[in-house]
Amino acid sequence: MLSSIRLTDEELLLRPFRLDDSNQLYCAVHESLQELKSWMSWATDDYSERTAREYISITRARWEEHTFYAFAVTRSDQLLGACTLSSIHPLYHFCNLGYWVRTSWRGQGIAGRAAQLAARFAFEQLGLIRVEIVIAAGNKASQRVAEKMGAHYEGVLLNRMVIGKSVYDAHMYSLIPSDFGLAAQL
Repeated sequence: MLSSIRLTDEELLLRPFRLDDSNQLYCAVHESLQELKSWMSWATDDYSERTAREYISITRARWEEHTFYAFAVTRSDQLLGACTLSSIHPLYHFCNLGYWVRTSWRGQGIAGRAAQLAARFAFEQLGLIRVEIVIAAGNKASQRVAEKMGAHYEGVLLNRMVIGKSVYDAHMYSLIPSDFGLAAQL
């Protein structure tokens, strides 16, 4: 089932991570570590290929449980980053959307395009009615991605995020089905 899920915009392909992605994932994270570790708790100096393998194993299990969806963002079989749907609320039908793109591919609109593909999946395949993008105050690059993809800015949430041992206010953005010409369906 996982191998049949493919989201594409004709240039990018989002698909569930495969176990054989661990080396490419490690290389992408290692290349981007300086940019990522300020904003992603998992991006630490001791991130290893073993960490990448464990992450992929966990994400595949969570996918099967329908609790976490991690997409490898690829182009021509090269791993460019990741896009995730997490904190899926079963009663209120919303989730969090996260994204990152490796340093050498930043600035090309990839994160926004990948996020739009993942959000559409959330609405069409998971039946969600809202996708939230919660961005730590100070993470200007992620804010630009949310703004460029047309996400709705909803304000600042106080003490909303913990990254490492630091507490951050966060900017809240959202996407809803009508942003994609879809109707909300429960």
